[in-house]
Amino acid sequence: MKINILGVIPARYQSSRFPGKPLIDIKGKSMIQRVYEKALEANYLSKVVVATDDERIAAHVHSFGGQPLMTAMDHKSGTDRCTEVIRHFPEMKAIINIQGDEPLIDPSQIDKVAACFEDPVVEVATLIKKIEDGEELFNENIVKVVFDNFARAIYFSRSPIPFFRGKNKGEWISSYPYSKHIGIYGYRKDILETIRSLKPSPLELAESLEQLRWLQNGITITVRKTDIETQAIDTPEDLKKVLKILK
Repeated sequence: MKINILGVIPARYQSSRFPGKPLIDIKGKSMIQRVYEKALEANYLSKVVVATDDERIAAHVHSFGGQPLMTAMDHKSGTDRCTEVIRHFPEMKAIINIQGDEPLIDPSQIDKVAACFEDPVVEVATLIKKIEDGEELFNENIVKVVFDNFARAIYFSRSPIPFFRGKNKGEWISSYPYSKHIGIYGYRKDILETIRSLKPSPLELAESLEQLRWLQNGITITVRKTDIETQAIDTPEDLKKVLKILK
């Protein structure tokens, strides 16, 4: 059963580490254009829009034939921006929040998240990937996740989870199938309004991870595994990595 699913690419001009990064040139195309074109290749999306608070980005999206949607400037997260966007599309049943800084995203990853909403009980969906080395496992910028036997997230953390008792930390990576979070989210339409009404939770504030607010308030997060590694662009150094991959 295929349902109406909206793909939303939040795009802000301001960035503390890389201002204007949606408009940076990547081998002849802007980053936002590359993400938009990848999203259009996904089979499950009925429509794709770029949600932005900046006229420069909106004008650029128009220039390559994309559909921009101006949103408020005071949103604190991409999730909040998605909540505003979905109100313009009452026919949509679910929304996929596609990271605007991942120009190499694979359309199959978008479809894997979107397909979850063929099941009407799914509230939020996201991707996870097996952690391959110990450096990733102990990197606090890489979010780890554990999940139950029904593919629902139990907890997300910047620390390695689970703690492997009785083993040297150098042995952990070979002793348990650790997973990391891949930051693409899907939301059932009604759940977005619920999320927007929630106040920051103690777990969220401790780890600086908004998905912990949802879990702490009883919202279920369905996970699907991917073997595809993506490269986000957060800094000029990350851009160099992407250019190297494209070569």
